[in-house]
Amino acid sequence: MKVLILSANTGEGHNSSGKAILNAMRAKGIEAEMKDILSISKPNGTSTNSQAVSKAYVKSTGGFNPFSKIYAFAMWVSRNLNGHKHSPIYWVNKLYWRRLWHFIEDGGYDAVISVHLFSAEKLTALKREGKLHIPSVFVMTDYTIHPFLNDTELDYYVLPHKDLFPLWIRDGFPKEKLLAYGIPVNEELFAHHIDKDEARKQVAQALGFELLDKDSTANKSRWYLVMSGSMGFGNMSVLLKEFKEHMRPNSRVICVCGRNEHNLEVIKHDFADDYRICPVGYTDKIALMMDACDVVMSKPGGISTTESIIKNIPLVHTAPIPGIEDENAKFCHERNMSFYSEKLEEQAGAAIRLANDEEYRAKMIKGQKENSHPDTCERIIELVEKLVKEQKKA
Repeated sequence: MKVLILSANTGEGHNSSGKAILNAMRAKGIEAEMKDILSISKPNGTSTNSQAVSKAYVKSTGGFNPFSKIYAFAMWVSRNLNGHKHSPIYWVNKLYWRRLWHFIEDGGYDAVISVHLFSAEKLTALKREGKLHIPSVFVMTDYTIHPFLNDTELDYYVLPHKDLFPLWIRDGFPKEKLLAYGIPVNEELFAHHIDKDEARKQVAQALGFELLDKDSTANKSRWYLVMSGSMGFGNMSVLLKEFKEHMRPNSRVICVCGRNEHNLEVIKHDFADDYRICPVGYTDKIALMMDACDVVMSKPGGISTTESIIKNIPLVHTAPIPGIEDENAKFCHERNMSFYSEKLEEQAGAAIRLANDEEYRAKMIKGQKENSHPDTCERIIELVEKLVKEQKKA
């Protein structure tokens, strides 16, 4: 069996989910490949389109952000098409369906998985042209529905949670196509834990600071992991200024700024005299840092949220990219998988309480365990194997 996984460079979340599926398949001996749909759409496979879209996304997440208005308008348009017309997103993606068709045909793939709207639109265009003859699966990477997804017609849709079914059915999806398998994350990293003290030693060594307590005492230091996503969204400095007023003297805050170098420099400058705050740029040590920390504070991206939930680490959602991430935060807060408030002082207060109140921690971890799917990749693999086997029998 040979499987194609399609993503797009609009933030690291989609790519992260795609890579999680890719690595799980390869670990089982399945031949799989992951491609950026924007690169396939460009002649000769160059990445100009992909790089341009990625840069535009990074710029759009800083300063004035119109996402909330765009998202609301897009959802209104999407729901009022009523299946009679296609969105501009569909028609733009349809322009390049032949390149994707040749890529799939030449590659000899047995199934295709899409983790992004753009590739789902292209696959839908292929299907409507009678050119897609292999099973197709869409994997949702947020706790809601994206505008214009109801343009698409793939075989199955993997959702994060069964409670999303009514929303998707309202947008025109048949219930029999919806599967509540969760959001794929690297299960090897996030579904397992290492000892907290050992994790702290490794993080301290990697970041070059001294541990503030050498043994387990009643006054053991509290560690917080503050993240702003791979693109470094939001004004972290304002949050940290509010947060530091409530921290213990021996606390640590690992502040991950992602690829936003400006944010990193601002944090370094604003907190140069506070040894408790440790700014970090883009890192591949997030799972280790989660094991070392007592609480995660993160913008509500679908992937980072799921990683924290699978880790069963208390989570406080900070400022979202308006639109989809608002929905992520609300969905998780309502099911006690996280805490969310728009007020900085309430975010800081919840983080401090989660680090110190064992009953409050236990309640949130229980909510996470009841609503998470640590075996998502395995279930997706089983689905694809079943679909490919059924097609070959037909």
